[in-house]
Amino acid sequence: MFAVSEPPRFLVDQNVGKLAVYLRMLGFDARRFGNGSDRQLLSEALAEGRVILTRDHLLRERRLVKKGNLKVMLFETEVAEDQLRQLLSDMALHSFILPFSRCIECNYPLYPVMKETLSEKVPPYVYQNQTEFKECHHCGRVFWKGSHWQAMQEVLNRLGVDNNPSC
Repeated sequence: MFAVSEPPRFLVDQNVGKLAVYLRMLGFDARRFGNGSDRQLLSEALAEGRVILTRDHLLRERRLVKKGNLKVMLFETEVAEDQLRQLLSDMALHSFILPFSRCIECNYPLYPVMKETLSEKVPPYVYQNQTEFKECHHCGRVFWKGSHWQAMQEVLNRLGVDNNPSC
C-alpha cells in the first residue's frame, strides 16, 4: 500500500486509458500518456511528480522505480472499474475523492456556472430542465446531471464511494 498525505497526480499509460476517465470523475488529476517511449513516460512522471498507472510489467523493473524515485501502480486486469477498485484500496484514496470536480475530457477543474450564461451552450431541453451546471474553463465543455451523470453515479455506487450530489 502507498502512503499518501495529499491527493496524488497520475500519469495513465495508454494500456489503462479508461482508468483516467474514472479518476477524473472522482476528482483526481489524471493525465493520459500518448504513444511515447517508456523513457519518455518515466521522464514526464518524474518531472511532474506523478504516479504511473500501467499494465506494463517492465516499467516496474526500471532503476528509477526500484530506487523509489518513481511510483508505479501495476494492474493485472483489463477492466477499468476493477483497476479503480484496486487503486482506491492500495493507495487509500477515499479521503481525496471530490466527485464531478474535473473535466473528464481534458482533466482541468470544473467550476459552477450560472444557468443564464448557458442558453447558447446547452440544448434547449437541458436548459429548461436543469438548474445546476459546471463548466471547464479550458475546453469549454458544460456538465449537468443528465443520463451520463446517472451512469457515473452507478459506477460510484458499485465502488462504494460516498459522493457529493452536486453536478
